[in-house]
Amino acid sequence: MCEIFGVSSLNDFTANDYLRTFYSHSDFHPHGWGLACISRNGALVEKESIKASCSNYLRERLSQPITAKILLAHIRYATIGNVEYKNCHPFTGKDSTGRRWTLIHNGTIFDFAPLNPYVKKQKGDTDSERIFLYLMDKLNEAQTKAGTRLHFEERFELFDKIVCEMAPNNKLNLLFSDGKYLYAHTNCKGTLHYLQKNGVTLIATRPLSDANWQPLPFSQLLAFNKGRLIKAGTVHNHEYIESEEAMKLIYQIFANL
Repeated sequence: MCEIFGVSSLNDFTANDYLRTFYSHSDFHPHGWGLACISRNGALVEKESIKASCSNYLRERLSQPITAKILLAHIRYATIGNVEYKNCHPFTGKDSTGRRWTLIHNGTIFDFAPLNPYVKKQKGDTDSERIFLYLMDKLNEAQTKAGTRLHFEERFELFDKIVCEMAPNNKLNLLFSDGKYLYAHTNCKGTLHYLQKNGVTLIATRPLSDANWQPLPFSQLLAFNKGRLIKAGTVHNHEYIESEEAMKLIYQIFANL
């Protein structure tokens, strides 16, 4: 599968040490890497469809401070979609009000019919891009209906509803951000961990240091702002348990779309 890493910080946070450890896992996830430094003004997204440890560009990038209040990073093991730039995370785009959103995903969607139409709309081939496009469409629909930009509580309620609907039978490890809030979700035990210290929350598939990382709160959408957990959503109890049989099934489903 993939690994993901996210940061929410009160102040600018230099993430190089954690990023070096994170990208060192690319021997097990060799099909691309991505990085997004996110602010209220936009997102600087950088990615390549090569193994992170083989990237001269990434090596040079890590030789200089990488600093942000919100940061997302991804290394890919391709299950659905070819090894191409267009399939590398993060995925980013603006909603109907001009707010930029950026998303990374670790997981697989086996059974969620509302994503199927996006197979013909997306640029790449991944279920992760379909999740992003679906979230943006539902947000835009809600904002059109309201006639204005949704405030945080309304957006959280919408995303909470979508996550609860999408989670059954699917592995849904998500990190996404609008430049102010970092949203996180896992429904697969032991596959996302977090560390809070000095106004910073770090979230990663595997602990990235010897500090006391804890399992991320399970089966509910979370929202972080300035390094603090500020809201937790519905506990849906739709746990995903990994199995080889399920992975074989997804190839059959995808081939028939």
